[in-house]
Amino acid sequence: MASPSTTAKVRASDAKTKAELEAEVERLRGDVTKLKDQLSEAGQNSYDSARRVASSGIENLKVRSEAAIEDIREQAHDYEAQLTDAVREKPISALAIAAGVGFVLALLTRR
Repeated sequence: MASPSTTAKVRASDAKTKAELEAEVERLRGDVTKLKDQLSEAGQNSYDSARRVASSGIENLKVRSEAAIEDIREQAHDYEAQLTDAVREKPISALAIAAGVGFVLALLTRR
């Protein structure tokens, strides 16, 4: 059987070990909390960065599409001016072409 002094030493050792384990658990809890905060901050930074990139991309797309629409408008005005000039220069040819196109369209829609 174990002597009383050995039993007391084991209990003291167990108490010390229990206290050390509790301290280690508390330290680990603190580390986990810090890690959680760091991950949360990193996620927020990533979200903010992605949002900025998306916003700048949308703005760039908006500017480019407005420029493309303006170019199309200018081309349409140019074509209109060319067509008007062509009709004024050769009104009979323009009338014959219009009648021919109308006739073809009538044939196509009839079927």
